[in-house]
Amino acid sequence: MALYRRGDFGEAIRDIQDRLAALGLACAPDQPGEFGPATEAAVARFQESRHLGTDGVMNPATWKSVVDAGFRPGDRLLYYRLPMLHGEDVASLQHDLNALGFDPGQVDGIFGPDTLRAVLDFQQNRHLPEDGIVGLQFLEELTLMVRATRKAGRDALRERVWLRSLPATLAGERVFVDPSCREDFEAAQAWEAAVAAAGLLGELGARPFLSRSADTRAPERLRALQANQLAADLILGFSLPGTDVPGVYYFASNLSHSEAGEALAAALAPRLGLTPVGRVLPLLQDTRAPAIVVAVPRLESRLGRAVVRALEAWLSSRPRDTTG
Repeated sequence: MALYRRGDFGEAIRDIQDRLAALGLACAPDQPGEFGPATEAAVARFQESRHLGTDGVMNPATWKSVVDAGFRPGDRLLYYRLPMLHGEDVASLQHDLNALGFDPGQVDGIFGPDTLRAVLDFQQNRHLPEDGIVGLQFLEELTLMVRATRKAGRDALRERVWLRSLPATLAGERVFVDPSCREDFEAAQAWEAAVAAAGLLGELGARPFLSRSADTRAPERLRALQANQLAADLILGFSLPGTDVPGVYYFASNLSHSEAGEALAAALAPRLGLTPVGRVLPLLQDTRAPAIVVAVPRLESRLGRAVVRALEAWLSSRPRDTTG
């Protein structure tokens, strides 16, 4: 979709306003179809609630999130199909399955093969029809089980194991280094920081993997998939904040967050003079390994090396797990 911002008019704006109003975000006193200050404020409030950059601009990521937010559990049947169903009802399903020990993979709001397997496992466990369809009977049983069982999901447990088993050094770690490339200016700056980070990682004995070459612009979701295929232990990204706030970003949505990513961001941010910030970005959400993105207005070689030094210092200062 196109970008929509203050000053725009038309039926697309009316649709945006209607969807925001359905989510409890009124756009009055702006007129229907007028992207005025009230609509801008409503978009910014929605972005903040979903850990998106709060610039008040209806961009593709915000639009997708608005559409997804319109689906509540029980509004429709959920099942595996192509193209795959997506929405906050799917994310809620994944979150609850995870909490019960049925592993749907990442809480990404997409009903993919992993979510289907988790649904079938739950149906088998609870003696429900094993058809892979999530309807009212399924959701009633799921809600009863969630209320009766309060525990961390498998994704959280995996990250806690990762945190406990962190080495005292980067030596031997597979580190996926991602220079963002949404535009040429960012691509050049991020490349400079990423190459410097990869170089120092190599000197410290780590195994760095750059997500792209200097002159390629692969989409972020493909770069996230590449990190998974390489079985990276850690993802380190560099980007410009654009209209967002500078910081060390980690994955956080309204339904889920990365404990390991948050711990990494909280440890590195003060060493870099930044703040940890929860965000929904493909590199943070779609990767299996803990991931952070350092987003500052000026990316350079010095920053890339500083991030690696901060990471190495944090690892060496952590108390070691001696329980065996």
